[in-house]
Amino acid sequence: MLKGKTVLLGVTGGIAAYKSASLASMLVKSGANVRVIMTEHATNFINPITFETLTGHKCVTDTFDRNFEFQVEHISLAKEADVIMVAPATANVIAKLAHGLADDMLTTTILASSAPKLIAPAMNTGMYDNPVTQDNLLLLQKYGMEVIEPATGHLACGDEGKGKMPEPELLYEYILKACACKKDMKGLKVLVTAGPTQEAVDPVRFLTNHSSGRMGYSIAKACMLRGADVTLVTGPTRLTAPIAVNVIPVISARDMFEAVTSHSPDMDIIIKAAAVADYRPAKVSEEKVKKSDDNASLVLERTDDILRYLGEHKRPGQFLCGFSMETEHMLENSKKKLEKKHLDMIAANNLKVPGAGFETSTNVITIITPDSVRELELMSKEDAAFCLLDEILARRSRAK
Repeated sequence: MLKGKTVLLGVTGGIAAYKSASLASMLVKSGANVRVIMTEHATNFINPITFETLTGHKCVTDTFDRNFEFQVEHISLAKEADVIMVAPATANVIAKLAHGLADDMLTTTILASSAPKLIAPAMNTGMYDNPVTQDNLLLLQKYGMEVIEPATGHLACGDEGKGKMPEPELLYEYILKACACKKDMKGLKVLVTAGPTQEAVDPVRFLTNHSSGRMGYSIAKACMLRGADVTLVTGPTRLTAPIAVNVIPVISARDMFEAVTSHSPDMDIIIKAAAVADYRPAKVSEEKVKKSDDNASLVLERTDDILRYLGEHKRPGQFLCGFSMETEHMLENSKKKLEKKHLDMIAANNLKVPGAGFETSTNVITIITPDSVRELELMSKEDAAFCLLDEILARRSRAK
């Protein structure tokens, strides 16, 4: 997703500087062109050769280095960057950036650049909580920089508290958010549902299904990367939610109905990818149901039909996309569902097709609308999410 993008990584003088090497490696593997600028103090924690080996580029440490590649190096780097991340960002460098000081290569380049700027503070808890530092962070945000909240835990100084630099994997996600995709969904509010629901039988047991939530989470992330304001209503999963997404965790079908219907009126696009239970126990036992020598039966009742409710209450201009998981007669059943529930689109897949369905990283989707059927090839759920969004945006555009 970062192929052809230039990431300027600023490394300052904190113990967490060693983590930045892992981040640089991760970015290079994703296809990014990574340029690293280190402050003088940063070289006391990690050798510039490390970054030069990982990125294949000279690591810049001196504003007045005469062996540079560019005519005016800090200006050239500032123009080349698609995004700038400072990780770790010390209290000293944060103070400089907040007040426009440019006395080294890093601060000079940042001041000259119009690229998105991501700041990852890393310092002792007392320094981070100091009102001066907090005021400086607010100034950075005022000037359009994004401040990534530090993690809480055991610090290098021995203290416990907030101040740890987030792990490289999380910082990588912020870089993706900043520059991986064109922001063609900016200004749109999108609600996505994901995962299974759990319908209680007693305090110990519940009814559920095999949904992993991956498809819905992939859609939510794709919407976020494309600039949308995303709300993710999710049943229980083992997945980590995408950054910069409003996550609403739910358990049962009723929980999901209430969460979705309370947020749906404000949404421009609703994508229902969750595998919501169709039935729940008619009566939930307050105590554990004990086994006996006899067979047992369970009386079930219908759950709320969320998709049907949304279709019946869809406001003008709102786009509603559902999902259909079938094992037979996929097209026929999905077209009936599309019409019956007043949907604009349905993404159908057949559980029996290799690579499709639950607990897989891939999917085979057929996109069905009132006037078209488009079959997608086998692809990752991430790629399928982008294809689905492309189709939704195209149809919204034609409807205007």
